[in-house]
Amino acid sequence: MTAQDARSPASAPDLDFPTVLYGVAYYNEYMPGDQDARLEKDVALMKSAGLNVVRMGESTWSLWEPEDGRFEYAWMDHIVDAMGKAGIKVILGTPTYSVPAWMAHQHPEILADRIPPGPFGGTPTPVPYGMRQNMDTDSPAYRFYAERLIRHIVAHYKDNPTVIGWQLDNETASYDAANHDVFIGFRHYLEKKFGTPEALSKAWFLNYWGENLHTWEDLPTRDGAESTGYKLEWTRWSQMRVTDFLHWQAALVRECAGPRQFITTDYGGMMKRDVNENGIAAALDIVADNIYHFVPQDRYDGATQSIQGDFSRSLKHSNYLVTETNAQSTDWTSSFQYPPYDGQLRENVYTHLANGANMVEYWHWASIHANQETYWKGILSHDLEPNRVYAEMSRTAHELEKIGPHLVGFKIHNDVAILYSRDSANAIDFMPFTSGGGQWAFGHGPADYSSLVQQLHHSLYQLNIGSDFVFPETQDFSAYKVLIVPALYISDDALLQRISDYVKNGGHVVMTFKSGFANENSAVRWVRAPGPLREAAGFTYQEFSNLEHPLALKGDPFHAGDQNKVSYWAEFLMPEHAQPVAIYDHPFFSKWPAITVNQYGSGSLLYEGTCLSDALQAAILRDTLQKAGVSGLDPQMPAAVHVQHGVNRMGKALHYYFNYSSNPINVSYRYEAGTNLLDGKSAAKGGNLALGPWDLAIIEEGVSAR
Repeated sequence: MTAQDARSPASAPDLDFPTVLYGVAYYNEYMPGDQDARLEKDVALMKSAGLNVVRMGESTWSLWEPEDGRFEYAWMDHIVDAMGKAGIKVILGTPTYSVPAWMAHQHPEILADRIPPGPFGGTPTPVPYGMRQNMDTDSPAYRFYAERLIRHIVAHYKDNPTVIGWQLDNETASYDAANHDVFIGFRHYLEKKFGTPEALSKAWFLNYWGENLHTWEDLPTRDGAESTGYKLEWTRWSQMRVTDFLHWQAALVRECAGPRQFITTDYGGMMKRDVNENGIAAALDIVADNIYHFVPQDRYDGATQSIQGDFSRSLKHSNYLVTETNAQSTDWTSSFQYPPYDGQLRENVYTHLANGANMVEYWHWASIHANQETYWKGILSHDLEPNRVYAEMSRTAHELEKIGPHLVGFKIHNDVAILYSRDSANAIDFMPFTSGGGQWAFGHGPADYSSLVQQLHHSLYQLNIGSDFVFPETQDFSAYKVLIVPALYISDDALLQRISDYVKNGGHVVMTFKSGFANENSAVRWVRAPGPLREAAGFTYQEFSNLEHPLALKGDPFHAGDQNKVSYWAEFLMPEHAQPVAIYDHPFFSKWPAITVNQYGSGSLLYEGTCLSDALQAAILRDTLQKAGVSGLDPQMPAAVHVQHGVNRMGKALHYYFNYSSNPINVSYRYEAGTNLLDGKSAAKGGNLALGPWDLAIIEEGVSAR
């Protein structure tokens, strides 16, 4: 039992928010001119707008500790007090990602030594001071200063009723650090995991090129390592370092914080290659993510919010926080300035809430007047005056003042899950199946693990089918009717057996190429592919080929028209029990099916031996979902309309309808009679919902208590 589990309900963090938290990141310290006068005006504008939360303090270690050992609180006390008087709650961040100049000068060894990007590595290069997040978080000197800082700040605010929670660090990653202490830690980790250098050499096949080890002192550094086993294990070690750092911070904060203050960290977008999000989540009271949609204006469709929200929600099977999202425009230059259309900022808020968010905060309140993020615009532009975006934010905030209690704590049940494998993502990066250039180019190509995950999730999203994420550590998949497995290139036998058992016991799997190919040490299995999946998959294969050009499938079996195409990769599947679903339309490749399905036990496994077009992928999933008894609750919706269903904490069903387009759309409401929370109008079963441009409806079944 962890310390977190052992806490009594009376001393546990308060996560039962009475309403949706809606606010901004606020940096009064960045403001030009009279900062006190600016604070007074900003707080008045926030209160008038209806905001109820701000996040502060995570970016300026140099203000908290301007000199070694001299701590300053007055600058932040003044701001926290002003927020408290206005009824605005505060989340404070530990500012450990913004190393002050005095520390870098006194201890240059804390700066990260980074291996150059590319497949062959190279000598780690010391990163000069100037950029943020440029440190070795394992450095003893860094840890000493970080612990001292955390203890001082958290203890100072532990009894402040305005401070409701703590954010650990900011968008934490490994920063590609390969310093000597990082390498020594890696070696000790390998010693513990493998026991002897001979066992490691066998697992990694280090006889290749005569690189096998007989003493741990002979272990080469990561600089030029070519062993795929070494590189995969290094990525795991990088993830473990991030997890350890945040668990360490969480323990410190929990020791010093008030019992009702929650602990979170803001993941800088989910599915990072050097961050084990589910491992980190175990130390948190609630997950938070910075969810930006880098698609402008006409292409805004809610898809990014959906995949990031689904992943965030799946980490602790509970609601989450959005600590940063788009205010106006984004980018570290002025070359991507696409402010939202009227309605999009408001719709974005409800999109997050519909995916299970309990808080939405913008980055940030006011646009910065100089330096790298000058054009990552806030709610206020550089003139610091109310504007179009402020007005829409205010409208949304005042809506949430009325209906937020009906939306917070939204619970979603899904019958579909996507198995996400960080190991497979990294290992496929080492040996990509597409290339960005010719042979020996070693460049990343147009398709990879991430693109497969994105395509599969987006296909579900277009079908209005919700999904969760599960992980290789997940022991039981039986809560889901359909399990989607993209390119499970790295897996131990136990995971493949759990997947096979899931199928045998009635589950339905959709699996893509490159699955079951290599073991947990990134060694290709020395049995016929797909290894332990052979019985459940119902086929074997011995050969595979890249596809120089897209191929069609014979007879256009899924009616995809000009998208009846497969690309990049083809495994020469030889069915044993599986049934061919689609055949390549090609004089050579037609010997083998492109897609098979196998009935195994009470379930089925559909296998895609090639990379499908978006239309083909959507058709495959639609067919599998129907056979598994998972049907979209809102069939034949216009393409621009997306829906989300769940239950609020009052036990009432909620139905969100989003129109992601500039055109008004009418849709049919198919559920029990209810009320549109946004306008108070009744919604009858079988009746019509009129959705304006970039607008939505939220129907609560039954009589709404407005």
